[in-house]
Amino acid sequence: MATNPGPFTEWPWKKLGNFKYLLLAPWVAHGGYLAATKGWRAADPGYLAILPSLLLRALHNQAWITASRVQNARSRRQVVADRGIEFEQVDRERNWDDQIILSGILLYLGALYLPGGQRPPLWRADGFLLIALLHAGPVEFLYYWFHRALHHHFLYTRYHSHHHSSIVTEPITSVIHPFAELVAYEVLFAIPLITCALTGTASIVAFEIYVLYIDFMNNMGHCNFELVPSWLFKWFPPLKYLMYTPSFHSLHHTQFRTNYSLFMPFYDYIYNTMDKSSDTLYEKSLKAKDETVDVVHLTHLTSLQSIYHMRPGFAEYASKPYTSKWYMRMMWPVSWLSMVLTWTYGTSFAVERNLMKKLRMQSWAIPRYSFHYGLSWEKEAINNLIEKAICEADKKGAKVVSLGLLNQAHNLNGNGELYLQKYPKLEVRLVDGTSLAAAVVVNSIPQGTDQVVLAGNISKVAHAIAAALCKKNVKVVMTNKQDYHFLKPNMPEDAAENLLFSKTPTAKVWLIGEGLDASEQFKAQKGTQFIPYSQFPPKMVRKDSCTYSTTPAMSVPKTLQNVHSCENWLPRRVMSAWRIAGMVHALEGWNEHECGNSVLDMEKVWSAALLHGFCPIAQV
Repeated sequence: MATNPGPFTEWPWKKLGNFKYLLLAPWVAHGGYLAATKGWRAADPGYLAILPSLLLRALHNQAWITASRVQNARSRRQVVADRGIEFEQVDRERNWDDQIILSGILLYLGALYLPGGQRPPLWRADGFLLIALLHAGPVEFLYYWFHRALHHHFLYTRYHSHHHSSIVTEPITSVIHPFAELVAYEVLFAIPLITCALTGTASIVAFEIYVLYIDFMNNMGHCNFELVPSWLFKWFPPLKYLMYTPSFHSLHHTQFRTNYSLFMPFYDYIYNTMDKSSDTLYEKSLKAKDETVDVVHLTHLTSLQSIYHMRPGFAEYASKPYTSKWYMRMMWPVSWLSMVLTWTYGTSFAVERNLMKKLRMQSWAIPRYSFHYGLSWEKEAINNLIEKAICEADKKGAKVVSLGLLNQAHNLNGNGELYLQKYPKLEVRLVDGTSLAAAVVVNSIPQGTDQVVLAGNISKVAHAIAAALCKKNVKVVMTNKQDYHFLKPNMPEDAAENLLFSKTPTAKVWLIGEGLDASEQFKAQKGTQFIPYSQFPPKMVRKDSCTYSTTPAMSVPKTLQNVHSCENWLPRRVMSAWRIAGMVHALEGWNEHECGNSVLDMEKVWSAALLHGFCPIAQV
C-alpha cells in the first residue's frame, strides 16, 4: 500500500484552517440580505434553509461521534475492539466537516443557477417518492460499481489506502476519504436532487430528509458498534438485502475487497462480493458484553467548558491540552444546561478506555464540576456517587480504583479513608496516588538544590514531599507560620531540623500548592522555578524569567493504547501521577491500600513506574 497520498487527496481549503467556514460567508450574507430586503415570506425558503440544514448536519454528526465514543469507552458491542485510536488518527480526521462545507457550496450554487427557478414547496409526496426510487436504484448501483472499480484501480492505492485502513477504529463518518473521491460521491448523491429539481417535483422537506438519511446511514456504518437488533431482520427478512449494519460495513474497511455496497447489501449478494463472515461478525458483535476492567480511575468535570473537552465531546478539542476558549464561552447556555443535566445524573459514567499489556483500564467521571466540591450541601451526594462507583468497580472485579482530582479531598472523605471504614472487606484497592505524586515532585527538583520553599495549602502530598526532602538533608522553608507549626511535629525526628520557617526565603525553587495567591508568588526572586504539587495548575502570574512546571505527571509508554485525548491541561500522552499510580499498583499486584494517612514507599513506587515505561516529562 502507498504511504504518500496522491493528487486531489487534500481539500483545496486545507491551508485555511478554521477560516474555511468563511467560504460560505458570501451566500450566508446574500441570504440575510434577501431576507432583510424582501422579507422572510417573499425570499426563497429553500435558499434560506441551506445554512440551517448545514448546522443540523453538523449537530447530527457530532451526536454520532459522542455516542460512538461513549460506546468505545464502555466497550459495548464493539465491532473492531482490538485496535485503538491514537492522536495521529484524530489529527487526520479533523476535516470531518469539510464534506458538509462542500455540500453547502454545491447546494448554494444549485439554488442560484439551476434552471426552472420556481420556489420549491415545503413538501411534495411525488418528489420524496422519486428521490427514494432513484437512490434505491441508480445511486446504489452506480456507487457499488464505482466503489468496486476504485478498489481495483491503481488510483485506489494512491488515494485511498493512505487513510482507509484506520477508519473503522474511529467511530465517526467516513471523513478521511480523499477530496476527489468525495466529489464523486457528491455527484452520485445529487442525482435524485437534480432530477427532482429538473422535473419540478423538488421540495424542501424531501431534500432535507434525504440528506439526513445519507448522514444517518453513513454514520451508522462507521460507528464501530453494532446497534441494529436481530429481531428487525426476523420480523422482515428482506430487510437483510436492503439495509446494511455497522458490522457489515466494517468488513469492507478491514478486508477491503468485500462488502462494496453503499447502504444496501443487495448488490454484494448478486455479484458474490459479500464477505463470508458478515453474519458471524454481526451475531458476535450483538452478543458482546462489557469487558472486564482491572483499573478504574475516578475523575470529574472541572470548569463548565470541560464537558466539551472530554473524549466523548469534541474530538479536536479533547486532543489538545484543556484551555478556556473564547468561542466556547459563546455556548454558555448549552454549558449551563449540560451542567443541570449532569447534576441530575445519579451515577458515574465511563469516558475513556485504555489497554496496557494485559491490563484493562477505564476512566469514570463523577457527574459534578469542581465548584460542586466546595459546596457543603453537595458533600454527601458526592461521597455517595464516589462510593457507588467504588462498589460497582469492586463488583466488576477491578483490582484498583484510583481517586483523581477532588475525589480524594481530605475535607470530603479523608483521602478515601471514609470508604474503607464503611467497607472494611473491600476487595478492590483504593489508591490516592500520594507516593507517586510526591516522588514526581521530588525528582523534578534540579540536582544540587539544597534549599526549597514549600508554599500553599498543606496537603498529604506536601507532607510526603517535605518529609522526603528533609530526609535527604534538603532545607524546606515554609512561609506560613501556622502551617509550619502544624507540619513540624509530624516530621521524622532525624529530619525535623531541616524544616524551617522564614518570611523572606531566598531559595529559587518553590514547591507550590493550592491557595497560593499572586502576592505570595511575587515574594520569590527572579528566575524562580515553580513546581506545583497540587492537582490543579497554579495561576502563572510571574513573567520575569520565572518558570512553571506542570502538575505532577509523567509521560506514558507506547504500550498504553487507545490514547487520543489529553487529560485536562496536560500535554499529549502525559497523565497525572494520581492516575498512573493506580496503573502501577495493578501492574505490580500490590495488595495494600494507599488512602487515608497511609503512604507507600516513594522510592519503590517511583522505581516501579520507571520500570513499566513511564518517564519524567523532561525526558519526553
